[in-house]
Amino acid sequence: MNKAFFFDMDGILFNSMPNHARAWEEVMTAHGLDFKAEDCYINEGRTGQDVIHEAVLALEGREPTEDEIWDIYEEKTRRFYELGPTYPIENVDKVLRYLRKRECQIWVVTGSGQATLFDHLNEAFPVEGKNPIFARERMITAFDVTKGKPDPEPYLKAWQKSGLRKDQCFVIENAPLGVRSGKGAGLTVLAVNTGPLAPQALYDEKADFVFDNMTGLLNWLQTNV
Repeated sequence: MNKAFFFDMDGILFNSMPNHARAWEEVMTAHGLDFKAEDCYINEGRTGQDVIHEAVLALEGREPTEDEIWDIYEEKTRRFYELGPTYPIENVDKVLRYLRKRECQIWVVTGSGQATLFDHLNEAFPVEGKNPIFARERMITAFDVTKGKPDPEPYLKAWQKSGLRKDQCFVIENAPLGVRSGKGAGLTVLAVNTGPLAPQALYDEKADFVFDNMTGLLNWLQTNV
């Protein structure tokens, strides 16, 4: 396994961003915070705690308490699940199967702090052969970092744990802040524009390649990996 691929989760593995955007807008509005659905896409990649901290600081000019942050985050998480299930991004399963066939390391690097994350991954992407596609030891979540995206720490940790050189590691992202995190870690970033933002938003953060969908990414991988 001489290559590693670090997958973001929301918007890359799962078509979950519309539900996240709606849940964030509803809950933040209920708490008197100015946060629209489009702000979710702009802030995508940050930990939920960072999003709440910045929203309170911007509106009220004060630092929110830890209890306040977690109360809002837990409320947002409940609302997200109430909105119904999310499904894998179209054709991402083909990307994963190809990388498995090539014996690449497959990682998840996410700002999520959802306790059910691992179970959800293996339900959506069942075990193939003897080993699961995803393993706990190949996951970097909100609980594993002190600074979330856009700080490079999440992708630096994944790279360090991979045991590979930086030129052997690739970030797969859909969010501008996630691209910034990957580039800040000194890694090649393959961006897939699955959301409503213009492709230029990803290029502006120095993405090495921007694809319109997973088919475009797969075509690139089949030529280069």
